[in-house]
Amino acid sequence: MKILVIQQKMIGDVLISSVICENLKRNFPTAEVHYLINRFTFPVVENHKHIDKFVFFEDEYKNHKLKFLDFLNNLKSEAYTHVFDAYGKLESNLITYFTGAQFKFSYNKWYTNWLYTKTFKESSIAKTEAGSAIENRLKLLQLLPEVEIINPKPKIYLSSTEVNTARSQIDSAELRNTNLIMVSALGSGDAKTYPLKYMAVLLNEITEKTDAHLILNYMPSQQEKINRLLEHCSNLTRTRIVNDLRPESLREFMAICSQCNLIFGNEGGAINIAKALDVPSFAIFSPWIIKEGWNSFEESYPNTSVHLSDFKPSKLRDKKVKELKMNYEKLYQDLNPQLFNQQLIDFVCSHVS
Repeated sequence: MKILVIQQKMIGDVLISSVICENLKRNFPTAEVHYLINRFTFPVVENHKHIDKFVFFEDEYKNHKLKFLDFLNNLKSEAYTHVFDAYGKLESNLITYFTGAQFKFSYNKWYTNWLYTKTFKESSIAKTEAGSAIENRLKLLQLLPEVEIINPKPKIYLSSTEVNTARSQIDSAELRNTNLIMVSALGSGDAKTYPLKYMAVLLNEITEKTDAHLILNYMPSQQEKINRLLEHCSNLTRTRIVNDLRPESLREFMAICSQCNLIFGNEGGAINIAKALDVPSFAIFSPWIIKEGWNSFEESYPNTSVHLSDFKPSKLRDKKVKELKMNYEKLYQDLNPQLFNQQLIDFVCSHVS
C-alpha cells in the first residue's frame, strides 16, 4: 500500500488530520504513508513518527498553472494505491484525480462523489470527547474496511534538543520554578478574538489570585493590538508579562509551551497545539464557531472551554453560522468575563503550584 493523505490550509486542520496518518500506519505498518500539506503548517507535524514523507503544496501552484501541472504529474508518478482527501476542495479534488489511485475517499458532495470510491456525510454533532472535527477525520479513515481506531488524539513530537533549549531559555529569563501561563492573546482574526477589555479583566484576575507569569503568544504584525490590550491591564499584570521570552518560530513556541503549566485564551491553533502537547488548556470560543467541533478531549484530559451557548443559548438559537459571524462583535459583548471568571480562576489554581 502507498497512501496519500491530503489536508491543506490551516495549522489546526493539519494537526488533527495527522490522526489519519497515525492510524493508517499503525493498522498497516508496511504501508508507505505520505501527507500533503501547505509548507507553513509543517512545524506541527515535523518529526511525526507515523508519516513517511511530506508532500508540500506550494503557494505558487495557485497562480502558476504549469508548475501546478508539474506537481500533479509528479504525484501521478508516485503510483499511490489509496488517497484520503480530508480537505475536499477543488485543489484536492484535482490532486486526487491526477494520482490515478485505485481507492479514493472523501466527504459526500453531490458534484464530486463520482470522483471517489467511497464518501460519507460530515456531521457537526459530536459523539465522543474527540469532537466532531476529529470524528469526521476518523470516519473518513474508516471508509477503508477493517481499520481500527487505535488513537484519536493528535500528538506533536518535539526533540529532546528542542525541549532542552526551551528550558535553557526559561532559565535565562530567570523563570525557573516559576508558574508560567501561555496566553493565546489574539485569535486568527477579529471575529475569533475575545474583546481586549474583557481579556484584560481576566488576565488581571489571574495575576491578582496567583503568582503566575504570562507569556503572550502573538505575531509581530499583531503588536498594535497587543499594545491596546496592555493599556487595559493593571500595573501588576504588566509586571507579570514575560517580555524577554519571545519564540522566533512555531517549533520554538511549541517547545516553550510544553514547559508551561497551562494555556489560556482564544480558541484556535495555539490551543490545539497545547492539547497535542498534553498542556492543560482553557479556551474561549468565538460565538460563531460550533463548539462541538473543536472542544476536544475535555473529559479524560485537563482541558475546558467556554462558549456563549453555555450561558446564553437563546442568543444563538435558530441562527445560521453566517448570521452569527456577521454579528460576532455584539455576541462577544454578551460573553461577559463575569460569567466564567471564577471557573477560570479555579482552573488556573488547580494547575499552578
